[in-house]
Amino acid sequence: MKFYGKFGEDLKRFLQAVWVVLLVVATAGVTFMLTVNSFGTTGGSLAAAKTAEVESLLETFFVDEYDPETLADGAAAGMIAATGDEWSYYITADEYASYVEQVNNAYVGIGVTVVEDLEAGGLRVNEVVSGGPADQGGVQVGDVLTHVEGASAAELGQSATVSRVRGEEGTQVTLTFLRDGASYDVTLTRGSVESEVATLEMLDDIARITIDNFDTHCASQTIAAIEQAQEEGARAIVFDVRNNPGGLKDELVELLDYLLPEGVLFRSVDYDGVEEIDESDASYLDMPMAVLVNRDSYSAAEFFAAALQEYDAATIVGTQTYGKGNYQSTFQLSDGSAVAISIGKYYTPNGVSLTGVGITPDVVVELSDELYTRHYYGQLPPEADAQLQAALALFQEST
Repeated sequence: MKFYGKFGEDLKRFLQAVWVVLLVVATAGVTFMLTVNSFGTTGGSLAAAKTAEVESLLETFFVDEYDPETLADGAAAGMIAATGDEWSYYITADEYASYVEQVNNAYVGIGVTVVEDLEAGGLRVNEVVSGGPADQGGVQVGDVLTHVEGASAAELGQSATVSRVRGEEGTQVTLTFLRDGASYDVTLTRGSVESEVATLEMLDDIARITIDNFDTHCASQTIAAIEQAQEEGARAIVFDVRNNPGGLKDELVELLDYLLPEGVLFRSVDYDGVEEIDESDASYLDMPMAVLVNRDSYSAAEFFAAALQEYDAATIVGTQTYGKGNYQSTFQLSDGSAVAISIGKYYTPNGVSLTGVGITPDVVVELSDELYTRHYYGQLPPEADAQLQAALALFQEST
């Protein structure tokens, strides 16, 4: 089972994927693949008959050329869109690899994050993954990537440059970087790089743990961040799930089990009406907690906040969340494309649906559009973040 925010609105937030997986299902994190051939033909269904009729007319009478693959993509996407379900979506074969990377929170590359810096002559490195190929090769934050296999990064642009840097695991790529005015070449072996999902920031003796999504590694990385915060003397934790698009149910349940005492954590009902209940054991985290949410907290992020709120384990701060109540499974089709379709509904520990409602914060704090945008792009310092400051104040008042 997985659950996300809107697929088409922001590729970064969904392929960040939009998280190797061919189908993630709600039961015990089972991973497997289903192809359209598994279900046989659609026979004389109305949809099959109409699409075949339209295709026949195009083949016979259409005066211009068209791409059959694009036509097939459009037909599949149109069928999913016609259901009226905003959470079901179509994934082209070209998009599928990125989708899989997002689900896994891992990708094959060299382990750097870059931003375009044309004045410097290419793409500036603003993050190097510890232990990744680039780190092992001596690449540093601030270096400027100018060429990939001799091709100019400035001329290629960011998207094309990143595509050339990535490739099959175990293959090599030669890059040219600029550092302090001097150019240097380095040949790196591409490898699997795990994305950082949960990040810890100590604000005096209060830990802020930002959770980017609830995909693979979310629970383990968040728990590791909590334990590190405790080692550094944290007396309270603020979980930041603003702009978090959701993720995998199993990751959510594992994290909630760590945080909450014995009881129900999550409820789901599938397309056959079968209810599944996930429960926690008796151990739990005995620390003051708060959760930051906003209108772009979707799905697993909402149910994370809801569970902590219903257990009275954390204070929720921010603005009303979106309210997503369906969960999807992803089915890969025979041509490599895929469809993610809603196959069930889920509920809070108390059996409440969040569909169209979302979570109402205990402490409502708005951000202006300007500050909201700055936060989204990681450019809002803690002292200017009114929502974060309101959460910190909860613990300051208790001392």
